[in-house]
Amino acid sequence: MRLSATNQRWELTSQQKLMIFILSMSLYGISNMITELLPEIRIGPVELKVEYFIFIPLLFAILFNPLYAALGASVGELVFGELLLGQFGGISELEKFIQFSLAIFVAGMLVTNPRSKRQLAFAAYVAIGIDQLLGTIVDIAKVYIGIEDLEAVPGLPESILAIEGFSFLNAMIVSGTLFSLLPTLYLVPRLYGKVEPLLGMKPRDGRAKSSITEFVTPRFIIIAIMLAAIAAAAEFLAESDIELFSWEWEADWGSSALWISLGVALVLLVTVSLIIRSRKKQQPKGEHL
Repeated sequence: MRLSATNQRWELTSQQKLMIFILSMSLYGISNMITELLPEIRIGPVELKVEYFIFIPLLFAILFNPLYAALGASVGELVFGELLLGQFGGISELEKFIQFSLAIFVAGMLVTNPRSKRQLAFAAYVAIGIDQLLGTIVDIAKVYIGIEDLEAVPGLPESILAIEGFSFLNAMIVSGTLFSLLPTLYLVPRLYGKVEPLLGMKPRDGRAKSSITEFVTPRFIIIAIMLAAIAAAAEFLAESDIELFSWEWEADWGSSALWISLGVALVLLVTVSLIIRSRKKQQPKGEHL
């Protein structure tokens, strides 16, 4: 890690960025395997389902680097949750990749002080809010454009706005609170300042003094809108029966695919952990990066 003379912020080395990317990819990939094993509970129109443990990449984004944590988690979902399970949906996967990466990146950048519970709570709901909101907008657009039929939910009005609105609120309240807000508020203060030295880093407060206004610039807004449009276009193409690079072989492997994917993620995580441990031992005592 080095200190930039121009902005006086700590910057990560390429090796540290790679470590963050791999750790986020493998841990989030393992969490996807776990969610596949958890049952769903339905109470009337309310569906209680663990969609994802979004707090895992959010922790990496807050404590380390938002960009590489976001990309690592999205790649982990693509590799361990789709490719190795034989459920790769082709061009439609681009929508989830962009939405999830954008959500984690924005939430991580919003936290300038990892000790602030107010910022942590805001980032936790922003992360899941962006991901769910973009998905909701795309689903509504698909029905209004006519490339997808309305699927009515028992107990709700036969309106796409009501159905998607309820689904969004349900995700924000249930998943946003249980699997984003509470774990983030509990883990970040306890990990902050303790896990960074394992990767040879200093705590993030030495390199994250920028304000929200410096981050949310017109350039960023334009890029975000363009990425959201690309994600929506990819989903529209997928729903129009245009499949590119789709891959399904789950029927041939059955549940074994799940355990193969979990095993690969665990091996990758253990390997990276051993590399970090060996580098920590080789680092001269008292050396500061």
